[in-house]
Amino acid sequence: MHSMFTRSLLALVAASLALACGGAVAQASWPTKPMRIVVPYLAGSFTDVAARRVAVELTESLGQSVIVENRTGASGIIGIDAVAKSQPDGYTFLFTENTFTVNPALFPKLPYQPLKDFVPVALLAEAPTAMWARVDLPATDARALVRLAQEKPDSLTFGSGGEGTSSHLAAALFFDKAKIRVIHVPYKGVAGSIAEAVAGRIDFGTSSLASASGQIKAGRLRALGVTGSQRSPLLPNAPTFAEQGFADYDAPIWFGMLAPAGTPAPAVARLQAELAKIMEKPAVRELFNGQGARVMSISSQEFTARMAREIQQWTELVARTGIKVE
Repeated sequence: MHSMFTRSLLALVAASLALACGGAVAQASWPTKPMRIVVPYLAGSFTDVAARRVAVELTESLGQSVIVENRTGASGIIGIDAVAKSQPDGYTFLFTENTFTVNPALFPKLPYQPLKDFVPVALLAEAPTAMWARVDLPATDARALVRLAQEKPDSLTFGSGGEGTSSHLAAALFFDKAKIRVIHVPYKGVAGSIAEAVAGRIDFGTSSLASASGQIKAGRLRALGVTGSQRSPLLPNAPTFAEQGFADYDAPIWFGMLAPAGTPAPAVARLQAELAKIMEKPAVRELFNGQGARVMSISSQEFTARMAREIQQWTELVARTGIKVE
């Protein structure tokens, strides 16, 4: 009787060990087939270029093909929704930027729930937003612009990449905090607003720093301020908003990777570890630095908290200002 009990117990222990070892092997062997990274924006955009570079590095480090798929349309919603509804098996990921937290404010009836339907993998990098002006505008920085706008409300013309775009919202947040009123002139993309400011037909605008840095360096635009806690190496002479007294204003452009909710934790952990190593590679850093972007390293919890804060911030701003998408 005793020996029978002992045999049963040993069998149970052996089965448990086999299961545990099998689980460990399964975790260690991920991935066992090609992976897919969905980019919800156009091929050729910086988000797409960055995702493809990361995919090449992951293919090498994970030993499986990592394919980038562009699923564009509806401000990124189509691609984001495709990932939200994909199998959470550790083989589909989303490479996105800060439009992810802007969309819930502009589209209250999204087909997915941004914080519930995704798990954050990594916030990879952050690029500054810049405010710039035509060179003959009598304002040399953001403080002077605010004074000018206060003296002449509803007279300065501000150009953006379109109604409800991130360049529009980044500026609208500043106007809201600085309590100034300007005339919004939306264009189809920030290139249009930059060209119009260079030609002197609008007073100022907002875009990623990388989009305007060429014209600023050439002396055809003037940088009024850049977001971020420190000056950008891309344009070291441009003052930050923080050093001009606008410490509570920040609207950076971030790039990160997310997975569908329910993705196995070991796959997420392994991918996080690989991405941390990839982002330290000089060639990868150089790619992001070329956009004025700073490589980041924050925890999943911090990334989640940041997205929640941003969604709240943009939702409240849209409610106060009545901003709508074209």
